Amino acid sequence: MATICFAGLGAMGRPMAANLAKAGHAVHGTDVNPAALDWLKANGGTPFATAKEAAAGADALVLMVVNADQAEAVLFEAGALDALAPSAIVILCATCAPARAAAIGAKVEATQRRFVDAPVSGGVVGAEAGSLTIMASAPTSVFAAAEPILKVMGSRLFHVGEKAGDGAMVKTINQLLCGVHIAAAAEALALGERAGLDTKVLLDIYGSSAAGSWMLNNRGPRMLMDDPPVTSAVDIFVKDLGIVLDAGHSTRAPLFLAAAAHQLFLAASGMGLGSRDDSQVIEAYRAMAPKD
Repeated sequence: MATICFAGLGAMGRPMAANLAKAGHAVHGTDVNPAALDWLKANGGTPFATAKEAAAGADALVLMVVNADQAEAVLFEAGALDALAPSAIVILCATCAPARAAAIGAKVEATQRRFVDAPVSGGVVGAEAGSLTIMASAPTSVFAAAEPILKVMGSRLFHVGEKAGDGAMVKTINQLLCGVHIAAAAEALALGERAGLDTKVLLDIYGSSAAGSWMLNNRGPRMLMDDPPVTSAVDIFVKDLGIVLDAGHSTRAPLFLAAAAHQLFLAASGMGLGSRDDSQVIEAYRAMAPKD
């Protein structure tokens, strides 16, 4: 079993780290939140105050941080990269722009360590169940070396490319679809409300018909709640759809629907809903066309 430094013990990172510990790996965790470190200690891991201490001699480093800036801070500013074992594998699970993921990979590989660009999808539920979808890119031999760790965190593991940045691009397209689907669900339910219809009945109809989608069935019920639990925040999609639009710009690909969805999430964030569940993007529609 491996010694794994796990950086980023947030809502998804905690169960991912716990699953690695349950599988028999020695998990050294690091996070800026002291409560997260206490949680890790109670769930089979060993907390460390700094990323450098957590990474000392580790065989692998899993980065489940918010973005590329945080990943670079852990690796280069906090000194985690240099503290790793000489042949260690760095696994980047954060949602990053493809160009940023490629740049981080190049810096890691320059130290003779290995790098896997491996963003994930599946939310907290998938993280807890170990059933995340993992979109990994790395040379075949590096992917094979990281596979035992990746399989603990996700049941749907895909080798999507040989170079850093390919995984990030697959995740970027995934977030395009997710963001547009949430926005479309919000628009449809807001129209139903405006028309005076029973939106619970609409969900029952559309969720089991050709109009249905995973996002409609998952986010739709929370759109009808006054204060739903937060599984993914509005501001996450402000960030992720921004990455999507940047990818479209760099590849000269028009992304009309993604741009519209991005504006909707920006509007919700501007209303002070940035930390609310992303289903609450429906409030932007409600604000523009309140019920009589």
